[in-house]
Amino acid sequence: MAQALRHDLQLREAVSLIYDAVYPGDEWTPVSFEEAERLQTVHYRQAVEAAQRVRPVFSRSAEQLALL
Repeated sequence: MAQALRHDLQLREAVSLIYDAVYPGDEWTPVSFEEAERLQTVHYRQAVEAAQRVRPVFSRSAEQLALL
């Protein structure tokens, strides 16, 4: 999973933004995004799943804008 994200910079950025928004501080998760990515923590895996699930929604939105 991590290897695929390293090559998909847009998805990795989305995962990072979701991770930081959902887990904003030490009270939620004691490690940074980079450390969570390296360790494949549950918090990181949840952020990856969220980014993967929302990706089609944004793709459809971009396609709709292109039609305008």
